[in-house]
Amino acid sequence: MKSKTQTQFGDFQTPVDLACQVVRLLRARGVSPAVVVEPTCGIGNFLIASTKTFRNNVRYYGFDINPGHINGAHANLSTLEAVQCELKCGDFYEKDWAGFFNSLPEDLLVVGNPPWVTNAVLGSLGSKNLPEKSNFQGHRGFAAKTGKANFDVSEWMLIRLLESLHGKRATLAMLCKTATARKILKHSWNREFDISDSTMYLIDAKKHFGVSVDACLFVVHTGEKEQKKTASIYADLSSTNRIANFGIYREELVSDIETFKSVEELDGIEYRKWRSGVKHDAVKIMEFEPSGNEWVNGFDERCMIESSHLFPLLKSSNLANGRLEPSKYVLLTQRKPTDDTSSISLNAPKTWQYLLTHGDVLDRRKSSIYSKRPRFSIFGVGPYTFSPWKVAISGLYKNPVFRVIGSVNSKPITLDDTCYFIPCETKEEAIFFAFLLNSEVANCFIKSLIFPDSKRPITIDVLKRIDFKKLSERMNSEAEATRYLENAVFESGQQKLLVYEDEETYRTGI
Repeated sequence: MKSKTQTQFGDFQTPVDLACQVVRLLRARGVSPAVVVEPTCGIGNFLIASTKTFRNNVRYYGFDINPGHINGAHANLSTLEAVQCELKCGDFYEKDWAGFFNSLPEDLLVVGNPPWVTNAVLGSLGSKNLPEKSNFQGHRGFAAKTGKANFDVSEWMLIRLLESLHGKRATLAMLCKTATARKILKHSWNREFDISDSTMYLIDAKKHFGVSVDACLFVVHTGEKEQKKTASIYADLSSTNRIANFGIYREELVSDIETFKSVEELDGIEYRKWRSGVKHDAVKIMEFEPSGNEWVNGFDERCMIESSHLFPLLKSSNLANGRLEPSKYVLLTQRKPTDDTSSISLNAPKTWQYLLTHGDVLDRRKSSIYSKRPRFSIFGVGPYTFSPWKVAISGLYKNPVFRVIGSVNSKPITLDDTCYFIPCETKEEAIFFAFLLNSEVANCFIKSLIFPDSKRPITIDVLKRIDFKKLSERMNSEAEATRYLENAVFESGQQKLLVYEDEETYRTGI
């Protein structure tokens, strides 16, 4: 088990044999540096590997916040003869990296293994080993207040290094999570960093570091004339066969560009609004299992509360595994986020008393979405939540399978906030949309957009790109699609009038 100190500093020392594999790969790919820099050098294993590969005609620099590591690196490198190596103890976040890189000659190699821990974990530990707080990813509104604002510290570090290398001919080669590498590339591409020839070589993090996470060697070149917004993925450090090519295509991030091109016609208008399930952030209080005339919550308390605010609930694992008969119920305090929850005291007094009893826990929910809202509020509710039928999918599983969800004892089945769905009025409507979405062509389209190693591979951003009009044409089902798309009961606006007008007119309103 990692110590608190190890976690705070993301302290996973790179094995020497892995560092040597990385450096040999870089040399084989044409990297021939005049200077090697390891910004978070630890005990210097990448520097040692570099000296073995690039020899003595190269200058070496290593930096680390931990004095013990710098002492260890000094000891390890002192045995090497005629090596120009400078080691310094310092804080990564306070160093002027741009000024430092500008003081060095061209053909830099910046290599290493920055911390894999997230800012949220460090914050919970009270660690000061954090960058200054800022919304550097540029998220807006709700996304800036929730999980999208969480990031690996290495993400911040590597973006800072790439910014500092702007205009300098250099190679950045870092071990990191694959998800982190993608975020860095997307950030860099969107902000027109001068990067090219980006590559990810997958590594076995369990073997090398004892952690179960998808990781890679992330390599990117800066200061080149030709800038490319694509990246290649290779199966391992010795592989020469590319397994995928992802990047920005038509101003959107695509996980498999070649596959996407074969089905890109489906990328269009969101004719039906995708919704997420209910968010309450208090599982032990808000979710129950029925037991006779009582309800048992997550604290194993037997509760005598009214059933009027309880609804059958399915979660991601239920959807993914086809377990569609709910065993749990969720307490919904509102039918839309602006509802005054105090009305529960009148129409369901036992439920209100239950909420008051657990009010201290509910009041401590950390998400800022509950601030300035009625007490005991929930999120992700609206008329769509109570639709009698839904076509739903789990956001947590990489294989896209859409399920038809109905009602139990005249109560609509609800979903948790890791699920997405489109509301339907009838079973026939839900079956039709499930038929379209589970088709081979739709599956191919979705898989060309998602990254299976993400914590939540399926997102609303992906789903809303599915154009039901074009998909129905591909499946020879235009007539039935017309009927359901024109009469979207749970949607608002003038969709019925616009659904099959010219696409450019629909987009611009002209």
